[in-house]
Amino acid sequence: MIHARIDGTVVSSHAHPSMTGRRVAICQPVDEAGADEGEPVLAIDPLQAGLHQRVMITSDGESARDWVHDAHSPLRYFVIGILDETS
Repeated sequence: MIHARIDGTVVSSHAHPSMTGRRVAICQPVDEAGADEGEPVLAIDPLQAGLHQRVMITSDGESARDWVHDAHSPLRYFVIGILDETS
């Protein structure tokens, strides 16, 4: 599981058929303090997380491919939860 921040969504005029009609989010991995860690990744987002919300993503490509019902999908990352904010 990876903590990440939603930094935007991907809009494309052409995509793999498994991605058609699905929201793909730009997710910036973050550490526990919220500082960026590494490079952003693309993740399918069935939860419709908002911009700058913190989420949990998984790199289990099999789960992403199961979600889109396509064993040949290039998707690897998948948003599995939206994290509550603490004050």
